[in-house]
Amino acid sequence: EVQLVESGGGLVQAGGSLRLSCAASGFSLDDYVIGWFRQAPGKEREGVSRISSSDGSTDYADSVKGRFTISSDNAKNTVYLQMNSLKPEDTAVYYCAAVSIELADIRGVGYEYDYWGQGTQVTVSS
Repeated sequence: EVQLVESGGGLVQAGGSLRLSCAASGFSLDDYVIGWFRQAPGKEREGVSRISSSDGSTDYADSVKGRFTISSDNAKNTVYLQMNSLKPEDTAVYYCAAVSIELADIRGVGYEYDYWGQGTQVTVSS
């Protein structure tokens, strides 16, 4: 059974840091793209970052470039999102999601993710 479990959220002051973890089970990160998404109250879900562990390629939303870093530890089957210089506008529920590299290639640009975690709350106070 494929499962994604996020952790590491919390309350932090503006300018602070948090590291989110996404522990995957039921599949190998080598074969999947893992994405981080967030959704703030009253707003649409937005993509934050993604990583393809097979080649290490990463992408970031413009709003987090230079502040967030995505990484993976394939031995632990876990993906991390290091968030620095946090701003109040980063407040949201953060989700990780997975899609196989094969399906992502078939679906093309804007591919959808098949598996989602339950989310972890990040709150940045001003």
